[in-house]
Amino acid sequence: MALLESINCPDDLKKLTIAEMEALAEEIRDLLIERVSINGGHLASNLGSVELTIALHHVFDSPRDRIIWDVGHQAYVHKILTGRRDLFHTIRREGGISGFPKRSESVHDAFDTGHSSTSISAALGMAEGKRNAGAAGDVIAVIGDGAMTSGLAFEGLNHAGHLGRKLIVILNDNDMSISPNVGALSGYLHRLMTGVFYNRVKKETKQILEGIPRVGESMLKMARRAEDTFKGLFAPGMLFEELGFEYVGPVDGHRVEALVETLHKVREFDWPTLVHVITKKGKGYEPAEKNPSRFHGIGPFDIETGEPQASASAVTTPALSKVFGDALTALAAQDARIVAVTAAMTAGTGLESFAKAFPRRFYDVGIAEPHAATFAAGLAAEGMRPVVAVYSTFLQRSYDEIIHDVCLQNLPVVFALDRAGIVGEDGPTHHGVFDLSYLRHIPNLMLMAPRDENELRRMLKTALDHIGPSAIRFPRGKALGPVADAAIEPIPGARAEVLREGGDVVICALGAVVKDAVAAAGILHGNGVEATVINARFVKPMDEELISGYVSRIGRIVTVEENAAQGGFGSAVAEMLIRRNIFNTKTAMVGIPDRFIEHGSRRSLLDKLGVSASGIAAEAERILM
Repeated sequence: MALLESINCPDDLKKLTIAEMEALAEEIRDLLIERVSINGGHLASNLGSVELTIALHHVFDSPRDRIIWDVGHQAYVHKILTGRRDLFHTIRREGGISGFPKRSESVHDAFDTGHSSTSISAALGMAEGKRNAGAAGDVIAVIGDGAMTSGLAFEGLNHAGHLGRKLIVILNDNDMSISPNVGALSGYLHRLMTGVFYNRVKKETKQILEGIPRVGESMLKMARRAEDTFKGLFAPGMLFEELGFEYVGPVDGHRVEALVETLHKVREFDWPTLVHVITKKGKGYEPAEKNPSRFHGIGPFDIETGEPQASASAVTTPALSKVFGDALTALAAQDARIVAVTAAMTAGTGLESFAKAFPRRFYDVGIAEPHAATFAAGLAAEGMRPVVAVYSTFLQRSYDEIIHDVCLQNLPVVFALDRAGIVGEDGPTHHGVFDLSYLRHIPNLMLMAPRDENELRRMLKTALDHIGPSAIRFPRGKALGPVADAAIEPIPGARAEVLREGGDVVICALGAVVKDAVAAAGILHGNGVEATVINARFVKPMDEELISGYVSRIGRIVTVEENAAQGGFGSAVAEMLIRRNIFNTKTAMVGIPDRFIEHGSRRSLLDKLGVSASGIAAEAERILM
């Protein structure tokens, strides 16, 4: 690590030769593999962007020049090169550096990112902000080809092309987002890079370029320095040039010399430019090259084999995502109307078994969550029963479509919200702690949360039988134990259930934290306090009769949820009690406080937030005083 130890800021890179930067790339790869094998994290995307990151910091002058990393899961190398090398061992650990760019962490992190396709719009805004302020410096957006499936990326491109002022967009093309890329744009680029058009252009274009004075010669020189450049010199460029961009590339993203020369040339342009860079996701580590989807986001693993490190819980129970996917596949075998929709997260949402069993009824729409919601609405309007499987934090991007296209028309679309609640090391961009708050006030929408895997299966059946829109939210992680019921039966009448009777306080909980509520009742029992524990199951429609009946008799209630306390389940219970004129009640709400929660292990964060058995018991004892 001799070279890497000499790099303390981007200026140090400017002193290196091409050969030294190539050697540095290999040292960085070794560090990435070593540390991610211990901490877990995003490996394949970072391995694929090593040379590109080195070249960017060699040519440009961060932080004066702004580099915006789309999504941000490829920014580990950027962090290493911008003064955080000695902190890299803390990445994604509680109290350590974030796995994503954070403006509060470094002046070199130009924009907080964690969701896809924001880079071009943000970069354009920064470029215009610099221009209006008379400030010097370039702005560069680095966006992956998977993120280009999002409409937001094209909104940014369209506006930038219209303005016609300087902006550099780096398209990091590795034919992958998280799952393999889908969609017409990805197919268009792939066909043009590998098909008959390329072979014809390769034979015919050399003479044409050589015949253009000065300009043609320089274009041909750049083409020769980039592997397979003729494949895209004209074909993919047509698309971006129609949007007002100068197209350059494709450039081999693992040849430092080609990258540096190209970026130096592009830096001199005074108009919107898109540089098409070809990289290999997982580059330099064979297991990640062979299986980039698995190594996109991975837990600790054995470097020699690439296999996950064994843990005590590794083989005991499946992930809730798999429970959901298997249940949906089983139900789809009984009902041909059931179709599944995902936004580039086939494996992440547990839909691999469904996609294999019913390929004609499975739709991966790419990174396009708003489209997924409206597309599902169209399916439902024609009699289908679409299930949109999406992470809670990503569904936020579909808010208007949920209201306008699904719920306003009362269409039977099921939203399956994976990773609801605290997700752990990915941090505030990925915590799914707002869905109850932004969904429960929408008319026509049934909203529920299961306490275990069996209830998840039953709620999926309930949602598919429901004539209208519905949403089920469930957390990241393993199921609690073996599924008890062979058949998948719906939950009748949107009923809550009483798990424990007690006359001193009501603990009314929802979702995965029901188990903490039961444990809290055990703590209270040891202190001479008897609690009624209610598994609410449904936020909307709420089982008002059951909950209000217990509260009116006992007069004390603690609500528990893994969602923002403001506007969430506890608020819904409080509003219900007011509607029913139940005022003489002592109330406490256990949930996520009014702030963004940093990264750390899921259990540690919940304990610190008081969303735990001890925290619930403490709140109950407080209102008993």
